[in-house]
Amino acid sequence: MADVQRSVATELDRIAPVIDELGRRFAEAGHELALVGGPVRDAMLGRHHNDLDLTTSARPDETERLLKGWAEAIWDMGRAFGTIGCRKGEWLVEVTTYRSESYDPTSRKPDVDFGDSLAGDLGRRDFTVNAMAVRVPGREVEDPYGGIVDLAHRVLRTPGRPEDSFSDDPLRMMRAARFVAQLGFTVDPSVVEAMRSMAGRIEIISAERVRDELVKLVCAPYPRLGLTLLVDTGLAELVLPELPALALERDEHHRHKDVYQHTLTVLEQAMDLESRLPAGGPDFVARFAALMHDVGKPRTRRFLDDGTVTFHHHDVVGAKMTRKRMKALRFSNDDIDAVSRLVELHLRFHGYGSGEWTDSAVRRYVRDAGDQLERLHILTRADSTTRNRRKAERLQRTYDDLEERIARLAEQEELDAIRPDIDGNQIMEILGVGPGREVGEAYRFLLELRIDRGPLTPAEAETALREWWAAR
Repeated sequence: MADVQRSVATELDRIAPVIDELGRRFAEAGHELALVGGPVRDAMLGRHHNDLDLTTSARPDETERLLKGWAEAIWDMGRAFGTIGCRKGEWLVEVTTYRSESYDPTSRKPDVDFGDSLAGDLGRRDFTVNAMAVRVPGREVEDPYGGIVDLAHRVLRTPGRPEDSFSDDPLRMMRAARFVAQLGFTVDPSVVEAMRSMAGRIEIISAERVRDELVKLVCAPYPRLGLTLLVDTGLAELVLPELPALALERDEHHRHKDVYQHTLTVLEQAMDLESRLPAGGPDFVARFAALMHDVGKPRTRRFLDDGTVTFHHHDVVGAKMTRKRMKALRFSNDDIDAVSRLVELHLRFHGYGSGEWTDSAVRRYVRDAGDQLERLHILTRADSTTRNRRKAERLQRTYDDLEERIARLAEQEELDAIRPDIDGNQIMEILGVGPGREVGEAYRFLLELRIDRGPLTPAEAETALREWWAAR
């Protein structure tokens, strides 16, 4: 507990220039102000950030008035929910009026009622570790629901009955899984049971809100813990049904574990390789591709007469399933295209054998991966979960060899920008045609020729083009 107190004191000293001055401004106007929720929790965990959430007795109009002249910029997109946001130097601050909100059983949006007390505001929050506050400028800690003890024990509980909390806002069930993934906490059995019995209520929540929680979970330090909780409580059946479906299948290459456990291991191994990416991690696209890479297996499973199991074309089927699920969750087209492409290509490397691919095949690998090549390297390497050390080392050496060949060809031929050796204007001039379908066909012929044979001189490309056109 002493460590928690020291962490809080250190963090409050760091953010004092913001909270103390704001606290005085609100107090002089006759209003209460308190740092609340995540910033308090994270301060006790020794985690620092510059996004601050505060709660106040002031109504939004009064909050906006008090922020004017202090903040450098103010925005009010959350006014309907009692929130006024602002920026002051490096600090982003949101001040929200004490409130009480609940969901109508058939509504996706909360009814917002402003409250009159800090205690009442804390009581409507999702978990006890988020239901703590520090009054400012006096710095008195308010912890009516034992959040400090729960934080010390690393457990998630709700301030009141979990059934009431999840009925008010069903998205809190997703948040429980997200906090488990972010903090590595366990969940109180009563909360788990409420999630299990009320999972169906998640269906009133908009796809966008579910998506946002899923992204935060997948990008957290311990996504396996959060995903396991979603599966165990039945929530995954409703928000990402492809994941629990994997638990029913046996992986033909890794019979000591089912595809579900294999998938979670691939996710963790992909996380370990994120340092290869220019921006590092967490990287949602790489992680979600790892999570979805085998979702086509349940639909493609076939039992052969000798007792073996095959999953032919599960890469193609899985890519289609991934695209459909991500569209349902309202992901951006860019994310959908990137993840789906990775799922579709994740088996391509296994045709490499011991390095038998021609240069043409390597070029096609690079061309098909496009701007997802580095993520494809990560996914392919992460997909090896064999316990056979020799096999694992052989796969690693083989992929090392492929990457070296890609690097050599890239240096020689600019693989990341493969295009025909003559452009569209030259094609029209050589063939004596105008813009149209024929130019596109010729361009595609020359692109395939470039991939098969490597760089050509303009004269060689022209000769090949004329021969193709004459035989067409």
